[in-house]
Amino acid sequence: MSKLVPPHGGGPLKPLLLQGAALTEGKNKAATLKQVRMTSRETCDLIMLGIGAFTPLDGFMGKADWEAVCDSTHLANGVFWPIPITLSVNEKDADALAIGQEITLVDDESGEIMGLMKVTEKYGYDKQKECQSVFQTLDMEHPGVQKVMSQGAINIGGPVQVLSQGEFPAKYPDIYKTPAETRVMFEAKKWSQVAAFQTRNPMHRSHEYLAKIAIETLDGVLVHQILGKLKAGDIPAEVRAEAINVLIDKYFVKDTVLQAGYPMEMRYAGPKEALLHAVFRQNYGCSHLIVGRDHAGVGDYYGPFDAQYIFDQVPESALHTRPLKIDWTFYCYKCHGMASMKTCPHGKADRLLLSGTALRKTLSEGAQPPAEFSRPEVVEILQKYYAGLAEHDKVEIKMHKAATG
Repeated sequence: MSKLVPPHGGGPLKPLLLQGAALTEGKNKAATLKQVRMTSRETCDLIMLGIGAFTPLDGFMGKADWEAVCDSTHLANGVFWPIPITLSVNEKDADALAIGQEITLVDDESGEIMGLMKVTEKYGYDKQKECQSVFQTLDMEHPGVQKVMSQGAINIGGPVQVLSQGEFPAKYPDIYKTPAETRVMFEAKKWSQVAAFQTRNPMHRSHEYLAKIAIETLDGVLVHQILGKLKAGDIPAEVRAEAINVLIDKYFVKDTVLQAGYPMEMRYAGPKEALLHAVFRQNYGCSHLIVGRDHAGVGDYYGPFDAQYIFDQVPESALHTRPLKIDWTFYCYKCHGMASMKTCPHGKADRLLLSGTALRKTLSEGAQPPAEFSRPEVVEILQKYYAGLAEHDKVEIKMHKAATG
């Protein structure tokens, strides 16, 4: 019997991706049905449903689930869930759909057929209510608020059958993993207590320190990076993966860390997104989620440790994956190493605060970060990436000048 945490919701993993003859039949049926196009976020959510990462959901949420999640972070049946998983269309397209109708779901960017859905509900919803619940703000500068406010006015809910995982398996063959696959990997290593380290950045010294704290007390760490679309300026997943691999190879004890990726888009929802991260990490088999400073945040919308505090409002019976809360970390010149507010007695003048934002800014400007900021092998990979960007920009400028005379 497995010693890993059970999938969320009390039952087995619930992957909705069709296989074998059922997949062939599903694709044939999809070619005959009315198509509904999905945004990149909705496509990623569909794939998460397909691989069982959003267990126990069976499709896009109906009105009762949407309201319950916004009001009380639970589904209508009482199962804990922090963020709505919905599919939106405009009023004209909604009017053209009948309750009980089967439709084909298509990725709007690639045009690829992604799945089938039976429409069981059509309902208007309060976008401002959703934004306030999920993002705690209505500020249109917030990237998550922008996306919700630009969605169609009508949600359609119903069960889905997933036909494709999109580009992810082919584009990221070494790190793209399903929950079933990571569970097999953990079992093979005889891990039962596993911490997930969420990242959309290459790992600097502070990230490394967080992972090593987890390794001190648990069996291992899953460095779990997001593969879906990010905001402008973020570093591509393939560059992050290379940088993370070299860090794992050179600075961690063998067989204490695994890297994997998952096909979701960031919502930048801070505390609520931290809860969603914990929910689907439970499905991936992780007993803990490392929650440090400004988890899943953006700008100054959330306090540095709001994503830790929100877990105090969640009963342990509602969520098996628990937070591994770690204080602000930094390099201390007097301690001669990494430390946190709980372990370092020295003042601000002796501390080098580390952040992915600061590292990206330094490298994008062609400057050399302090040696204490990131491992040299990681910096080398990132410098190569930014040098390539700079060269691309030079070519673009030359082409523009040539075209305009």
